[in-house]
Amino acid sequence: MRSIWKGAISFGLVNVPVKVYSATQSHDVQLHQVHNKDGGRIRYQRKCEVCNKVVAYEDIDKAYDDGEKTVVLTDDDFAALPAERSHEIEVVEFVPADQVDVLMLDKAYFLEPEERALKPYTLLRRALEDSDRTAIVQFALRQKTRLAALRVRDNVLVLQTMLWDDEVRKPEFDVLDSTPRISQKERDMAAQLVDSLSEDFDPTAFTDDYQEQLRTLIEAKIEQGASLDTEATFGEQPEDESADVVDLMEALKRSVDRKKASKKPAKKSTAKKKPAAKKKAG
Repeated sequence: MRSIWKGAISFGLVNVPVKVYSATQSHDVQLHQVHNKDGGRIRYQRKCEVCNKVVAYEDIDKAYDDGEKTVVLTDDDFAALPAERSHEIEVVEFVPADQVDVLMLDKAYFLEPEERALKPYTLLRRALEDSDRTAIVQFALRQKTRLAALRVRDNVLVLQTMLWDDEVRKPEFDVLDSTPRISQKERDMAAQLVDSLSEDFDPTAFTDDYQEQLRTLIEAKIEQGASLDTEATFGEQPEDESADVVDLMEALKRSVDRKKASKKPAKKSTAKKKPAAKKKAG
């Protein structure tokens, strides 16, 4: 894993330098758009509506529009904000773990302590375990002030960002204003059904069937020769750099795709084995 941010947890006078790692990743098969007639890649360009030119990513700033005036904010403007400069994860309070509404929980991150901070890191972890409490923290990341829950998973501290209270919608459904009569017999039957399906939760027992079937479909089409040379789908690239699609992620992905295309023979033998292995496991 690669660290995405460095900071320090502060609770009281204790300071714990940590590295932050994304705790989750998507297993979805990545798809892109192509022209249905020739398989050519469809891309989006960042064009300026004033000069009608494609704009390089590094030349793009953010702006606020109130309907009449537009205020342009540069990277230097954001860097000047005190909250953005701070790399402190401040513990605001410790709350009972069951009081944190799961609806408010968002992205999760693992926190790795620096070697010299292992003792205070362990102390905080054990304090959370012993008290059965969750630390509510505030910090700034990527031009946003964040609210987060700091809790323990195995022997690692997990930072889980939270939505602000006004970001959680209030459910207002008129149909729920009336309550239908539920008989005791119906409640007993529902309880029996719940009891019959009661198990300890094991996340490894669940798989994403759609993604598995999609991978099998893709592998089958490769086996049948129903595929195109990846590099050929890009077409001719303009010599003028300003006309390129300059999205950094797209540029990186293009490099990866070309690398994969150059290793196509080696990957073909691997693809043949995969479906057989899946049938065996099933």
